[in-house]
Amino acid sequence: MRQNVGSVDETLRTAVGAVTGTISIAILTGTLSLPTVLSPVLGIVAIMMLATATVGTCPIYSMFGIDSCSRNSSPS
Repeated sequence: MRQNVGSVDETLRTAVGAVTGTISIAILTGTLSLPTVLSPVLGIVAIMMLATATVGTCPIYSMFGIDSCSRNSSPS
């Protein structure tokens, strides 16, 4: 697949993934008193964000024709 996640988008996805993953673990350990059902939901969001940041391709972006890569760089 063609890369469609730019560097700023990648950084934001990594940060969101790290934060949601940390919150998910905090809920599981009882450190954060939120409904337990949120933990797996936030865990899945964290995994998706970190995976798309690592791979550089977002399937949802592909479906809608979105590309956050720099227009000045050559395609990979």
